[in-house]
Amino acid sequence: MDIYLFNTLTKKKEMFIPIKEGNIGIYSCGPTVYWNQHIGHMYCYVQWDSLVRLFRYLGNNVKWVMNLTDVGHMTSDEDMGEDKMEKGAKREGISVWQIADKYIEQFKKSLNILNITKPDVLCRATDNIKEQIGLILKMEKNGFTYKTKTGIVFDTSKFPDYAKFANLNLEEQKAGARTEIDPEKKSSWDFLLWVTNQPNHIMQWDSPWGRGFPGWHIECTAMSTKYLGETFDIHTGGKEHIPVHHTNEIAQGYGAFGHHTANYWLHNDWLVINEEKMSKSLGNNVLASDLVEKGYDPLSFRYLILTSHYKTGLNFTWESLKASQAALEKLRSLMQAFKGKKQRTTLSLEKNNDIQEYKNRFLKALCDDLNTPQALAVLWEMLKS
Repeated sequence: MDIYLFNTLTKKKEMFIPIKEGNIGIYSCGPTVYWNQHIGHMYCYVQWDSLVRLFRYLGNNVKWVMNLTDVGHMTSDEDMGEDKMEKGAKREGISVWQIADKYIEQFKKSLNILNITKPDVLCRATDNIKEQIGLILKMEKNGFTYKTKTGIVFDTSKFPDYAKFANLNLEEQKAGARTEIDPEKKSSWDFLLWVTNQPNHIMQWDSPWGRGFPGWHIECTAMSTKYLGETFDIHTGGKEHIPVHHTNEIAQGYGAFGHHTANYWLHNDWLVINEEKMSKSLGNNVLASDLVEKGYDPLSFRYLILTSHYKTGLNFTWESLKASQAALEKLRSLMQAFKGKKQRTTLSLEKNNDIQEYKNRFLKALCDDLNTPQALAVLWEMLKS
């Protein structure tokens, strides 16, 4: 059965064609492990897990790679601010390495609670410094970098399509934000690949350009291509990554290899709570473990996620979770009843054909850009028939 996905790269829904028939490589942007991952974060991982499961159900071999950011992600998502890992270490009075270990463990427990398939490769940025340096060297050799007082910078003027992916209007971007911290930048949207001017930064490595640490964007390009090759099938992430992080990843791919690294870029919308974005600063973040402590089956939250399309997001309320728990319990009850009847019932050819028709409609919904709400509607239609 053909699968159709909305590709941010082309701004349209396309039939998915793998690079190698029957083998699919997927890279998902993982968490920055400086604090707990709440259910707003986990929303996207349930959605991408569903995509992985669909591909595997249809008989494909899937290699799912996800990164763990434990260095280089600044509080601004760009080149400004404090490294989030150092911020977390100061908050809790422990080392950056202990912060990373603590919240990697919390993330893994959340994956387990929500029955999310563990990625085939779960890789830490700090374990792949050599690969990041190697990738920067490729870009340097190809003429895509220059050096300033802050470090090695990607020269976006060498990539004419820099603004295309996110439809950026570069002339309207405020130049002050990035050039204030580095007036030597040729353009305000040029971005750091390797930082060398922060001697007090706790995490430092030797490099051809001096002792320092990698920028946030380089890690994903380095690790995705390390584990999936210079060109792979699918790259996923939240919609917030489109204008900066993924735009810069695409630029890095061209700088190093001369082409896109991923053929399909998929982006999820957000889970919000009572119409507000879930965030630690607002104090409205809920953890997967909180659901269990409140007496909810965590799979009822997974069910609730699947009632939303990944591109539309979800407004989370405790009332909607309660309704999803009731639906999940009813589904389990019906399945138990049907299993008992199945042992005593021989279905007619007509009913067997009806079952196959429902199955085909269910899969067709999932193959239509992972339309899980429609798939659930088909399921309940079948149960009520």
